[in-house]
Amino acid sequence: MAEHRQLQQAALLDAARALLAEGGREALSFGALAARTGLARSSVYEYFRSKSELVEALCAVDLPLWAAEVEAGMAVRDSAVERIEAYVRGQVSLATDPVHRAVVAVAEYELDDAARARIRAAHAGLTATVVRTLEDLGHDRPGVAAALLQGVVEAAVRQAERIRGEDAAGAGAVREIADTAVRFALDGLRPADRGGERPAG
Repeated sequence: MAEHRQLQQAALLDAARALLAEGGREALSFGALAARTGLARSSVYEYFRSKSELVEALCAVDLPLWAAEVEAGMAVRDSAVERIEAYVRGQVSLATDPVHRAVVAVAEYELDDAARARIRAAHAGLTATVVRTLEDLGHDRPGVAAALLQGVVEAAVRQAERIRGEDAAGAGAVREIADTAVRFALDGLRPADRGGERPAG
C-alpha cells in the first residue's frame, strides 16, 4: 500500500508538471489532475489536501534536483572562476525550461512565507557550494558576496524568462543574457587587494 501511494503521488506530480508546462498556473487544478491521471477528483484530495500542499511537494522534489544539476556543472570545472561561470549559466539555462519556469511561477503564487522558507532550507546546499567557491577566490566575506551574486543571477533569470520561443533567435537572446551576467558577476566578484583597489586584469 505504501509503495502504491508513492507511485500515485509521483504520477500526480508528473501530471502537475505537464499541466503547468502546457498552460501555466491557471491550468493546474485538482479537476485537471484527476482527468490527467484517471482518478476521481475526490481521490486527489487523499494525496494532497490543497493546491498549496501539492505545489510544495512539487518544489520539494524538483528544486533540489535542479540545484544538483547546477552543482554538477560546477563540479566538473577546474577553477573557482569557471565554477562561478557554471553557476550563473546553469541557473539562466534552467529559466528557459518550461517546467522550471511554471513551477517557480506557481510557487510564488501559491506558497506562504513558511513554505518558501522550508524550500530555501532544502536549497541551502547550492548556496554553501558558492560560498566555498568564493572563499577559493579569496573573499573575506564570501557569504555577502554569494548573496550579491545571487542577486545578479536572479536579475538575469527574470530577463531570460521574458524570452519566448525556442528558435535560434530566442536561444541567442538567452545566451547573450547569460554572457552579460557572467561578465558582470566575474568583474564584480574580483576580490580587492590590500589597498582597496581591484587587481588589474
